[in-house]
Amino acid sequence: MELKTFSIDIPVGCNLILGQTHFIKSVEDLYEIMVGISSQVKFGIAFCEASGACLIRIAGNEEFLQEVATKNAQLIGAGHSFIIVLKDAYPINFLNAIKQCPEVCTIYCATANPVQVILAETQQGRGILGVIDGFPPKGVEGNEDIKARQDLLRHIGYKL
Repeated sequence: MELKTFSIDIPVGCNLILGQTHFIKSVEDLYEIMVGISSQVKFGIAFCEASGACLIRIAGNEEFLQEVATKNAQLIGAGHSFIIVLKDAYPINFLNAIKQCPEVCTIYCATANPVQVILAETQQGRGILGVIDGFPPKGVEGNEDIKARQDLLRHIGYKL
């Protein structure tokens, strides 16, 4: 077994959701979840099929984001993994519905931070062991940091 690490390309102003699912129908179900929750979200989905033709299946409503998702899926190349690259919305709006999708097994991360994917590669293929999402803490928040966090949440509409 060989361990590998790959950095995911996330365009400026975008977020991603990286997970694992188990069925070719997942691409259509994930598409329906995205458009069913938000009419304004722009996104691309890529799913690495793990049997049969073993193709990267794609869907979305913006070609550029489909290309970004596909490029990242090719780089990762782990069976049954999926990546959704989205803009004009936040992953938090979609996560519960994605977790409730019957085919979805795991969500590794949902972020706009730099992400590294840690993979194991064997003669059979690749599997995602985990992710490195962003950077380590630089300290503990103080009163000014607490206020800034609370102000941000209110500014983007997540708190009154």
